[in-house]
Amino acid sequence: MRTIAANLQGVKSRIERCARAAGRDPRDIVLVAVTKTFGPDAIRAAYDAGQRDFGESYAQEATGKLPALADLAIVWHFIGPIQSNKTRPIAESFDWVHSIDRAKIAERLSAQRPAGRAPLQVCIEVNVSGEASKAGVAPDAAPALAAAVARLPNLRLRGLMAIPEPTPDGALQRRRFDRLRELKDALNRDGLALDTLSMGMSDDFEAAIAAGSTIVRIGTAIFGARAVT
Repeated sequence: MRTIAANLQGVKSRIERCARAAGRDPRDIVLVAVTKTFGPDAIRAAYDAGQRDFGESYAQEATGKLPALADLAIVWHFIGPIQSNKTRPIAESFDWVHSIDRAKIAERLSAQRPAGRAPLQVCIEVNVSGEASKAGVAPDAAPALAAAVARLPNLRLRGLMAIPEPTPDGALQRRRFDRLRELKDALNRDGLALDTLSMGMSDDFEAAIAAGSTIVRIGTAIFGARAVT
């Protein structure tokens, strides 16, 4: 568990260096520690080292973990694909959802958000690299979806998310992240008040920060190789 604390500090230091190199305030970038396949002990170790935002990708796995961590002041982010029959536990248990890619899912999340809870903070997932197998709405379809999500009563549309196709080409990484930022800027010009770009993971967060990311989602660099399930 000491390794998790050391890795976490190393990631935070890298984020700070990248932000300053881009002329940005490191405090404007939120680190979400991605904990899919890792158990409560690993999450507690990161929490004890100062981490507060955690991300899960699978609703069934998450609902098995969250009760064991209810004593911690965690901000929970759902970052994975969402099936229609899994919206209720997500709406009930999470603070953020990054992966809305169709109106039906957003409508169900809004309808199932418990009364008395703050609006669910949400991002629309955009498929910026055009992969047929990748979740996310096409960039051209994002404005219509964003307008629909923004009207829902129990959601607050915060911004956009992307998981670009992995590539060792730094320039290509940057172009894809720039595309998401440009789309957010265009939506803001159309009247939406978006403040969030959820982009960047263990292998590409430096390029994402340079392009304007406000949330990076990092698992491997903190917790090591993903546990086998």
